[in-house]
Amino acid sequence: MQINQFYLVFLAISFLGVGVVAYLLRKISSFPVTNARAQKIADAISLGAMTFIAAEYKIIATVVALIALAVAYFVHPWAAACFIGGSFFSMLTGFIGMKAATSANVRTTMAAREKGEHSAFLMAFFGGGVMGFSVASFGLLGVSTVFWMFSTHELFDVLLTSFSLGASLVAFFARVGGGIFTKAADVGADLVGKLEAGIPEDDPRNPAVIADNVGDCVGDTAGMGADIFESYVGAMVSTMILSLGVYGISFKYLSLPIVLSGIGLGSSLVGLLSNAFLKLSPASMLKYATYIAIGVFLAVSYAYISFINIESFLFISIFLGCVAGLLIGEITEYYTGKSPVENLARASQSGAATNIIYGLSIGMESTVLPAIVLVLTVLVAYTKGGGLFGVALAAVSMLATTGITMTVDAYGPIADNAGGIAEMSGFDPSVRKITDKLDSLGNTTAAIGKGFAIGSALLTALAFFAAYAQVAGLVVIDILDPFVMAGIFIGGSIPMLVSALTMRSVGDAALKMVMEVRRQFKTISGLMEGKAEPDYKSCIEISTKASLREMILPGVITILAPVIVKFTLGAAALGGLLAGATVVGVLLALLMANGGGAWDNAKKLIESGEFGGKGSDAHKAAVTGDTVGDPFKDTSGPALNILIKLMSVVALLLAAY
Repeated sequence: MQINQFYLVFLAISFLGVGVVAYLLRKISSFPVTNARAQKIADAISLGAMTFIAAEYKIIATVVALIALAVAYFVHPWAAACFIGGSFFSMLTGFIGMKAATSANVRTTMAAREKGEHSAFLMAFFGGGVMGFSVASFGLLGVSTVFWMFSTHELFDVLLTSFSLGASLVAFFARVGGGIFTKAADVGADLVGKLEAGIPEDDPRNPAVIADNVGDCVGDTAGMGADIFESYVGAMVSTMILSLGVYGISFKYLSLPIVLSGIGLGSSLVGLLSNAFLKLSPASMLKYATYIAIGVFLAVSYAYISFINIESFLFISIFLGCVAGLLIGEITEYYTGKSPVENLARASQSGAATNIIYGLSIGMESTVLPAIVLVLTVLVAYTKGGGLFGVALAAVSMLATTGITMTVDAYGPIADNAGGIAEMSGFDPSVRKITDKLDSLGNTTAAIGKGFAIGSALLTALAFFAAYAQVAGLVVIDILDPFVMAGIFIGGSIPMLVSALTMRSVGDAALKMVMEVRRQFKTISGLMEGKAEPDYKSCIEISTKASLREMILPGVITILAPVIVKFTLGAAALGGLLAGATVVGVLLALLMANGGGAWDNAKKLIESGEFGGKGSDAHKAAVTGDTVGDPFKDTSGPALNILIKLMSVVALLLAAY
């Protein structure tokens, strides 16, 4: 197949995905909102989200422009163009997904009120589908376009890396900024509303409640979308660069990551459509949609490899990537939704201290099994599935069905928002019961999504690490070399430093939020009685200013660290930095994601009536644990997935330059 014909095929697949996005957006918007109060609340959430993302994107665009100028001067003008392209697609993906979330949340509420659980589930699911298929479609479109335009260019690897760098840079700022926003609002709302005022979650009297719902859109939807987008792109890019070193300019191997991603997009569409025919519970529908998509992907991938005469052992790596993703998801679901959560809730009966201790122990323990799964995946893929190229293919296959796995993940924040809107609109408790059930399911799917994100982060980072060693000419990295050892320790400390900065940022912003909420409760006459409206806007402004200010320093550290190490300690030390950052970053991300998820679900278990129920001492202890877990699972932990890949991409670009 000629490259022009190849590009037309994948251009068509990409636009098929874009067509799915357009259809889902139209399907969502066609559902009427017949309650003025609900529409007013939804408009406030949408306005807050748009105001934040406009301010955030203005800062990101400035940083992108400055780095693009440096890339154009030091590397090549086309590299700067690819960098801007990667940045643009990442920002576009996040924007579209957030627009869908702010439209689907209120319609999920209305569907629950007027048509019941199944209709509400589908509305939230379609809203998540916009995010999932935007990520897959624009990622495939961007990488295949770079491949079509520059595959014969002498700097092809540099141009691919530049595109991936743009995606990673935007993802880091979007994840950190959105994460600080959402958790500052969430923590502030919980500490004063639940613990001090004793009012329910999402009570309209709480001044921080709109900011909390805005945070679900900008952090858990737009931020997560940018996160998965850069993983999706990074997996394809790193595999293509490794292909150049192993197979040279061989079209069938060089294009294989794009082909697999295209097959994955089509398979995700099959998984999405399956929900139109499966008359099962929402939980079963979410799982089966994922399983069906992965099954179709594996079958078609095997057929393609056989048809084009690619070594069959490469399919081992493709299969391993899918299985590893599912296993890590199941392990994550166990630690965040099964007996460990029940034990954590039980421990909360003796106070906040034992809740924190037990929650940390769950987070630490939960790193072991995923690490074993990933280690086995890497070893088997390397020895039986094509060496480092096979390891990279495992990362591609883990992310190939992003269209459906991201749909399942993005569904959760929409269901959460729907519950808040039902509460604030004063709807019958039966409506909130439906949205709470969907939200509870969303907590599990979000945890599984985080498991996929962390697993793919390790495999993609290893692929980038191998690509860096290949381009830099490093056959062996000697850990007894003091320069390499220095790089390992520096790299291992950076995830710790960035986590400290982001956790502290959430704490500082939450303190301001707490003081503002307390002020309003004291000074606004009739607020606690429900006779006066709180000032929601001031709380949104606190989260916005804090997140935009605090996201800069972690980004600067992540970008500059590889540059400084490269030019002061050398290429081998930079390899050590990547190794240290990858090991510490992956384990710390697992600890934070799973520990935070366990704290959150233990609180919800107690709120359901177990171990004393709402208002009990166990509930107060669980709220404290959830307050710690919120920035763990939604700010610092997710940022580490991007951090290790962003540093790897910067290192790869330095080596190529």
